[in-house]
Amino acid sequence: MDSPLILSSLPFALGVVMLGLGLSLTVEDFRRVGQHPRAVAVALLCQIVLLPAVCFGLVLAFGLPPALALGLILVAASPGGPTANLYSHLFGGRVALSITLTATNSVLVVVTLPIVVNLSAGYFLADGATLGLQFGKILQVFLIVLFPVLIGMLVRAWAPRLARHLDRPVKVLSVLVLVTVISAVLYGERENLADYFVAVGLAVLAFNLVSLAVGYGVPRLAGVEHRSAIAAGFEIGIHNTAFAITVALSPALLNNAEMAIPGAVYGIVMFFTAAGFGWLITRRAQPGSTRSEPAEELVGSAGE
Repeated sequence: MDSPLILSSLPFALGVVMLGLGLSLTVEDFRRVGQHPRAVAVALLCQIVLLPAVCFGLVLAFGLPPALALGLILVAASPGGPTANLYSHLFGGRVALSITLTATNSVLVVVTLPIVVNLSAGYFLADGATLGLQFGKILQVFLIVLFPVLIGMLVRAWAPRLARHLDRPVKVLSVLVLVTVISAVLYGERENLADYFVAVGLAVLAFNLVSLAVGYGVPRLAGVEHRSAIAAGFEIGIHNTAFAITVALSPALLNNAEMAIPGAVYGIVMFFTAAGFGWLITRRAQPGSTRSEPAEELVGSAGE
Protein backbone atom coordinates (compact mmCIF):
# COMPACT_ATOMS: atom_id res chain seq x y z
CA MET A 1 0.00 0.00 0.00
CA ASP A 2 2.73 2.44 -0.97
CA SER A 3 0.89 3.89 -3.98
CA PRO A 4 1.13 7.70 -3.76
CA LEU A 5 -2.20 8.03 -5.59
CA ILE A 6 -4.06 5.83 -3.11
CA LEU A 7 -2.42 7.41 -0.09
CA SER A 8 -3.08 10.95 -1.26
CA SER A 9 -6.71 10.16 -2.07
CA LEU A 10 -7.56 8.68 1.33
CA PRO A 11 -8.48 11.97 3.06
CA PHE A 12 -10.64 12.88 0.07
CA ALA A 13 -12.33 9.47 0.16
CA LEU A 14 -13.19 9.80 3.83
CA GLY A 15 -14.24 13.40 3.25
CA VAL A 16 -16.86 12.22 0.75
CA VAL A 17 -18.24 9.73 3.26
CA MET A 18 -18.38 12.33 6.04
CA LEU A 19 -19.90 14.95 3.70
CA GLY A 20 -22.70 12.50 2.96
CA LEU A 21 -23.23 12.12 6.69
CA GLY A 22 -23.30 15.89 7.15
CA LEU A 23 -25.96 16.32 4.45
CA SER A 24 -28.28 14.15 6.56
CA LEU A 25 -27.68 15.98 9.86
CA THR A 26 -29.17 19.05 11.50
CA VAL A 27 -28.52 20.81 14.78
CA GLU A 28 -31.73 19.20 16.01
CA ASP A 29 -30.04 15.79 15.77
CA PHE A 30 -27.64 16.87 18.51
CA ARG A 31 -30.39 18.47 20.58
CA ARG A 32 -32.30 15.21 20.41
CA VAL A 33 -29.79 13.67 22.84
CA GLY A 34 -31.93 15.04 25.65
CA GLN A 35 -35.02 13.26 24.31
CA HIS A 36 -33.45 9.81 24.67
CA PRO A 37 -31.00 10.30 27.55
CA ARG A 38 -30.88 6.69 28.74
CA ALA A 39 -30.54 5.20 25.25
CA VAL A 40 -27.84 7.69 24.25
CA ALA A 41 -25.89 7.32 27.50
CA VAL A 42 -25.95 3.51 27.43
CA ALA A 43 -25.05 3.35 23.73
CA LEU A 44 -22.16 5.79 24.13
CA LEU A 45 -20.88 3.87 27.14
CA CYS A 46 -20.91 0.67 25.08
CA GLN A 47 -19.26 2.38 22.10
CA ILE A 48 -16.54 4.28 23.92
CA VAL A 49 -15.70 2.06 26.91
CA LEU A 50 -17.14 -1.44 26.66
CA LEU A 51 -16.44 -2.18 22.99
CA PRO A 52 -12.69 -1.38 23.03
CA ALA A 53 -12.35 -3.43 26.23
CA VAL A 54 -14.16 -6.40 24.66
CA CYS A 55 -12.05 -6.07 21.51
CA PHE A 56 -8.87 -6.00 23.61
CA GLY A 57 -9.89 -9.27 25.23
CA LEU A 58 -10.72 -10.85 21.88
CA VAL A 59 -7.40 -9.98 20.23
CA LEU A 60 -5.62 -11.48 23.23
CA ALA A 61 -7.80 -14.61 23.07
CA PHE A 62 -7.14 -15.05 19.34
CA GLY A 63 -3.44 -14.24 19.73
CA LEU A 64 -3.37 -11.67 16.92
CA PRO A 65 -0.01 -10.16 15.90
CA PRO A 66 0.45 -6.61 17.24
CA ALA A 67 -0.34 -4.77 13.99
CA LEU A 68 -3.53 -6.75 13.34
CA ALA A 69 -4.55 -6.46 17.00
CA LEU A 70 -4.15 -2.69 16.89
CA GLY A 71 -6.00 -2.58 13.57
CA LEU A 72 -9.02 -4.34 15.06
CA ILE A 73 -8.93 -2.10 18.14
CA LEU A 74 -8.86 0.86 15.74
CA VAL A 75 -12.10 -0.47 14.24
CA ALA A 76 -13.59 -0.78 17.74
CA ALA A 77 -12.69 2.83 18.49
CA SER A 78 -14.16 4.12 15.22
CA PRO A 79 -17.66 5.63 15.16
CA GLY A 80 -20.68 4.25 13.40
CA GLY A 81 -21.59 5.57 9.99
CA PRO A 82 -24.46 6.30 7.60
CA THR A 83 -24.85 2.58 6.88
CA ALA A 84 -26.01 2.07 10.48
CA ASN A 85 -28.74 4.67 9.91
CA LEU A 86 -29.89 2.81 6.79
CA TYR A 87 -30.06 -0.55 8.57
CA SER A 88 -32.00 1.03 11.44
CA HIS A 89 -34.56 2.33 8.98
CA LEU A 90 -34.85 -1.03 7.18
CA PHE A 91 -35.30 -3.08 10.35
CA GLY A 92 -37.50 -0.86 12.49
CA GLY A 93 -34.98 0.97 14.66
CA ARG A 94 -35.42 4.58 15.71
CA VAL A 95 -33.75 6.43 12.86
CA ALA A 96 -33.62 9.71 14.77
CA LEU A 97 -31.71 8.04 17.60
CA SER A 98 -29.38 6.32 15.15
CA ILE A 99 -28.55 9.64 13.49
CA THR A 100 -28.02 11.25 16.89
CA LEU A 101 -25.60 8.51 17.94
CA THR A 102 -23.70 8.73 14.65
CA ALA A 103 -23.36 12.49 14.97
CA THR A 104 -22.30 12.36 18.62
CA ASN A 105 -19.79 9.55 18.11
CA SER A 106 -18.31 11.31 15.09
CA VAL A 107 -17.52 14.31 17.31
CA LEU A 108 -16.26 12.37 20.33
CA VAL A 109 -13.95 10.17 18.25
CA VAL A 110 -11.58 13.10 17.79
CA VAL A 111 -10.69 12.72 21.49
CA THR A 112 -11.46 9.06 22.23
CA LEU A 113 -9.62 7.48 19.29
CA PRO A 114 -6.11 8.73 20.17
CA ILE A 115 -6.62 7.61 23.78
CA VAL A 116 -7.74 4.07 22.88
CA VAL A 117 -5.14 3.53 20.15
CA ASN A 118 -2.19 4.85 22.13
CA LEU A 119 -3.11 2.93 25.28
CA SER A 120 -3.35 -0.24 23.20
CA ALA A 121 -0.09 0.52 21.40
CA GLY A 122 1.64 0.94 24.74
CA TYR A 123 0.66 -2.66 25.53
CA PHE A 124 1.22 -4.37 22.17
CA LEU A 125 4.40 -2.65 21.01
CA ALA A 126 7.53 -4.22 22.48
CA ASP A 127 9.08 -0.93 23.53
CA GLY A 128 5.83 0.42 24.95
CA ALA A 129 5.93 3.27 22.47
CA THR A 130 2.90 5.09 21.18
CA LEU A 131 2.00 5.36 17.51
CA GLY A 132 1.88 8.29 15.16
CA LEU A 133 -1.62 9.19 16.37
CA GLN A 134 -0.41 11.61 19.03
CA PHE A 135 -2.60 14.29 20.49
CA GLY A 136 -0.79 16.74 18.24
CA LYS A 137 -2.51 14.98 15.33
CA ILE A 138 -5.99 15.61 16.71
CA LEU A 139 -6.35 18.69 14.50
CA GLN A 140 -5.70 16.55 11.42
CA VAL A 141 -8.31 14.02 12.50
CA PHE A 142 -10.66 16.92 13.23
CA LEU A 143 -10.21 18.31 9.72
CA ILE A 144 -10.59 14.91 8.04
CA VAL A 145 -13.67 13.91 10.03
CA LEU A 146 -15.57 16.93 11.27
CA PHE A 147 -14.89 19.59 8.63
CA PRO A 148 -16.77 17.72 5.84
CA VAL A 149 -19.61 16.98 8.28
CA LEU A 150 -19.86 20.69 9.11
CA ILE A 151 -19.86 21.60 5.41
CA GLY A 152 -22.66 19.12 4.75
CA MET A 153 -24.71 20.48 7.66
CA LEU A 154 -24.24 24.07 6.45
CA VAL A 155 -25.31 23.13 2.93
CA ARG A 156 -28.44 21.50 4.33
CA ALA A 157 -29.22 24.50 6.53
CA TRP A 158 -28.54 27.21 3.94
CA ALA A 159 -29.46 25.45 0.70
CA PRO A 160 -31.93 22.67 1.50
CA ARG A 161 -32.89 22.19 -2.15
CA LEU A 162 -29.25 21.66 -3.11
CA ALA A 163 -28.85 19.28 -0.17
CA ARG A 164 -31.81 17.24 -1.41
CA HIS A 165 -30.27 16.99 -4.87
CA LEU A 166 -26.86 16.05 -3.48
CA ASP A 167 -28.06 13.59 -0.87
CA ARG A 168 -28.58 10.48 -3.02
CA PRO A 169 -25.58 10.97 -5.36
CA VAL A 170 -23.25 11.55 -2.40
CA LYS A 171 -24.60 8.44 -0.62
CA VAL A 172 -24.01 6.36 -3.75
CA LEU A 173 -20.55 7.87 -4.09
CA SER A 174 -19.87 7.10 -0.42
CA VAL A 175 -20.63 3.41 -1.01
CA LEU A 176 -18.40 3.40 -4.09
CA VAL A 177 -15.64 5.09 -2.13
CA LEU A 178 -15.90 2.54 0.67
CA VAL A 179 -15.79 -0.37 -1.79
CA THR A 180 -12.85 1.21 -3.64
CA VAL A 181 -10.84 1.82 -0.46
CA ILE A 182 -11.43 -1.72 0.80
CA SER A 183 -10.56 -3.15 -2.62
CA ALA A 184 -7.38 -1.08 -2.77
CA VAL A 185 -6.30 -2.30 0.67
CA LEU A 186 -6.97 -5.92 -0.21
CA TYR A 187 -5.22 -5.61 -3.58
CA GLY A 188 -2.22 -3.85 -2.09
CA GLU A 189 -1.79 -6.66 0.43
CA ARG A 190 -2.75 -9.46 -1.97
CA GLU A 191 0.46 -11.42 -1.46
CA ASN A 192 -0.25 -11.75 2.26
CA LEU A 193 -4.04 -11.75 1.96
CA ALA A 194 -4.63 -15.44 2.63
CA ASP A 195 -2.46 -15.30 5.74
CA TYR A 196 -4.22 -12.16 6.95
CA PHE A 197 -7.67 -13.69 6.52
CA VAL A 198 -6.57 -16.81 8.37
CA ALA A 199 -5.06 -14.67 11.13
CA VAL A 200 -7.80 -12.08 11.56
CA GLY A 201 -10.94 -13.43 9.87
CA LEU A 202 -12.38 -15.34 12.84
CA ALA A 203 -11.45 -12.55 15.25
CA VAL A 204 -13.20 -10.00 13.04
CA LEU A 205 -16.31 -12.15 12.77
CA ALA A 206 -16.38 -12.77 16.53
CA PHE A 207 -15.93 -9.09 17.31
CA ASN A 208 -18.62 -8.08 14.82
CA LEU A 209 -21.14 -10.53 16.30
CA VAL A 210 -20.27 -9.45 19.84
CA SER A 211 -20.63 -5.78 18.84
CA LEU A 212 -24.13 -6.35 17.49
CA ALA A 213 -25.12 -8.38 20.55
CA VAL A 214 -23.68 -5.83 22.99
CA GLY A 215 -25.22 -2.94 21.07
CA TYR A 216 -28.69 -4.42 21.35
CA GLY A 217 -28.47 -6.51 24.53
CA VAL A 218 -26.91 -4.02 26.94
CA PRO A 219 -29.46 -1.26 26.22
CA ARG A 220 -32.28 -3.78 26.63
CA LEU A 221 -30.89 -4.89 29.99
CA ALA A 222 -30.70 -1.21 30.96
CA GLY A 223 -34.40 -0.76 30.23
CA VAL A 224 -34.12 0.85 26.79
CA GLU A 225 -37.14 0.01 24.65
CA HIS A 226 -36.91 -2.36 21.68
CA ARG A 227 -36.70 0.04 18.73
CA SER A 228 -34.13 2.27 20.40
CA ALA A 229 -32.07 -0.83 21.22
CA ILE A 230 -32.21 -1.84 17.55
CA ALA A 231 -30.77 1.55 16.58
CA ALA A 232 -28.02 1.17 19.20
CA GLY A 233 -27.25 -2.35 17.99
CA PHE A 234 -26.66 -1.23 14.42
CA GLU A 235 -24.77 1.89 15.49
CA ILE A 236 -22.37 -0.16 17.64
CA GLY A 237 -22.14 -3.15 15.29
CA ILE A 238 -21.63 -1.23 12.04
CA HIS A 239 -18.45 0.82 12.15
CA ASN A 240 -17.17 3.50 9.80
CA THR A 241 -14.46 1.27 8.35
CA ALA A 242 -13.47 3.90 5.79
CA PHE A 243 -12.46 6.05 8.75
CA ALA A 244 -10.46 3.22 10.36
CA ILE A 245 -8.68 2.40 7.09
CA THR A 246 -7.84 6.04 6.43
CA VAL A 247 -6.35 6.51 9.90
CA ALA A 248 -4.32 3.31 9.49
CA LEU A 249 -2.93 4.16 6.05
CA SER A 250 -2.44 7.93 6.16
CA PRO A 251 1.29 8.79 6.38
CA ALA A 252 0.48 11.64 8.79
CA LEU A 253 -1.31 9.29 11.18
CA LEU A 254 -0.52 5.57 11.62
CA ASN A 255 1.02 4.84 8.20
CA ASN A 256 0.67 1.06 8.52
CA ALA A 257 -0.98 -1.05 5.79
CA GLU A 258 -1.21 -4.15 7.99
CA MET A 259 -3.33 -2.24 10.50
CA ALA A 260 -5.82 -1.47 7.72
CA ILE A 261 -6.53 -5.16 7.05
CA PRO A 262 -8.96 -5.72 9.98
CA GLY A 263 -10.93 -2.67 8.86
CA ALA A 264 -11.13 -3.95 5.29
CA VAL A 265 -12.25 -7.40 6.42
CA TYR A 266 -14.74 -5.92 8.90
CA GLY A 267 -16.13 -3.67 6.19
CA ILE A 268 -17.04 -6.76 4.17
CA VAL A 269 -18.30 -8.96 6.99
CA MET A 270 -20.54 -6.39 8.70
CA PHE A 271 -22.98 -6.03 5.81
CA PHE A 272 -23.95 -9.71 5.99
CA THR A 273 -23.97 -10.09 9.77
CA ALA A 274 -25.97 -6.86 10.20
CA ALA A 275 -28.57 -8.14 7.73
CA GLY A 276 -28.79 -11.42 9.66
CA PHE A 277 -29.06 -9.53 12.94
CA GLY A 278 -31.85 -7.36 11.52
CA TRP A 279 -33.72 -10.44 10.31
CA LEU A 280 -33.47 -12.08 13.73
CA ILE A 281 -34.66 -9.09 15.74
CA THR A 282 -37.48 -8.48 13.25
CA ARG A 283 -38.69 -12.04 13.73
CA ARG A 284 -38.56 -11.61 17.51
CA ALA A 285 -40.49 -8.32 17.40
CA GLN A 286 -43.94 -8.08 18.91
CA PRO A 287 -46.84 -8.69 16.50
CA GLY A 288 -47.96 -5.08 16.78
CA SER A 289 -44.55 -3.61 16.03
CA THR A 290 -43.87 -1.83 12.78
CA ARG A 291 -40.86 -1.20 10.61
CA SER A 292 -42.03 2.25 9.53
CA GLU A 293 -40.85 5.38 11.27
CA PRO A 294 -43.07 8.23 12.48
CA ALA A 295 -42.60 11.28 10.30
CA GLU A 296 -40.77 13.24 12.98
CA GLU A 297 -38.20 10.46 13.40
CA LEU A 298 -37.23 10.63 9.76
CA VAL A 299 -36.26 14.28 10.03
CA GLY A 300 -32.56 14.34 9.26
CA SER A 301 -32.55 11.02 7.40
CA ALA A 302 -34.44 11.82 4.24
CA GLY A 303 -32.99 15.20 3.44
CA GLU A 304 -36.31 16.93 3.18
